[in-house]
Amino acid sequence: MLMTMEYHNPVLLKETVDGLNIKPDGVYVDVTFGGGGHSREILSRLGPNGKLFAFDQDEDAWANAIDDPRFTLIKENFRYIRNFLRFNGIRKVDGILADLGVSSHQFDVPERGFSTRFEGELDMRMSKRNELSAYTIVNEYDDKELRRIFLEYGELKNASALARTIVEAREKERIVNTEDLKQVLSRYLPAHKANKILAQIYQAIRIEVNQEMEVLKEFLEQSLEVLNAGGRLSVISYHSLEDRLVKRYMRNGMFEGEPERDMFGRFEVPFKIIEKLIVPTEEEIKVNNRARSAKLRVAEKI
Repeated sequence: MLMTMEYHNPVLLKETVDGLNIKPDGVYVDVTFGGGGHSREILSRLGPNGKLFAFDQDEDAWANAIDDPRFTLIKENFRYIRNFLRFNGIRKVDGILADLGVSSHQFDVPERGFSTRFEGELDMRMSKRNELSAYTIVNEYDDKELRRIFLEYGELKNASALARTIVEAREKERIVNTEDLKQVLSRYLPAHKANKILAQIYQAIRIEVNQEMEVLKEFLEQSLEVLNAGGRLSVISYHSLEDRLVKRYMRNGMFEGEPERDMFGRFEVPFKIIEKLIVPTEEEIKVNNRARSAKLRVAEKI
């Protein structure tokens, strides 16, 4: 039996939901349900005929499902947003909210392996149904693959050295938990930079485990398809890799290059930028430390 899990306050709550420009009888999607904070705020602004669908692949979050006839929790990865909305009889929606990254709850549970603060298993799966874990990556990826994820997802300049050190260490003994990993890489963790470097290493492994960049791209492309004209997309990101994809897609409708021009030389773009960038206030960061790196972008489908 699932127990209700303790989740922290949602980041940029008012600003993110304000960005959706809620219509009382509209249909909305919260693709990162977590503790349900954003979803509850959306429901508070919907009338009796409004609808809210929420996605979360994390089994811990399911215990937070909201008992409301207007609410449906879809227990899947939001990379499948189009298919599962259609399964529920929905083809178009008026707004989509995404709060990307790892939830406060996931960071605070040592056995999930997300946090640099605790000793835990090399897991980092956002859904326990996923086969790939941090343990598999650390102990089975070859030197080239490890170097790729540390460079691409961790933006670590010494990616080659980190990869080589892991491969050499595991030839003697398996790297079982997060403390083992820290010990193996200790020479690259000077005291004054240890937390920052570890965060980059963990981020790189976590992104690979959960295919976060691929998931985000699939989600953004499908969001454009399922949004009504005038529908809003409100997205919070926490690191430059995510924010770069969100910014480019909202600006150009593509992840690389530039869109085509029409006969008048104007770019043909699918979104109108509503808010270029919103960041938390100093007051919110004091109350909720997770908010310190949050960036909110809002766009409206043309």
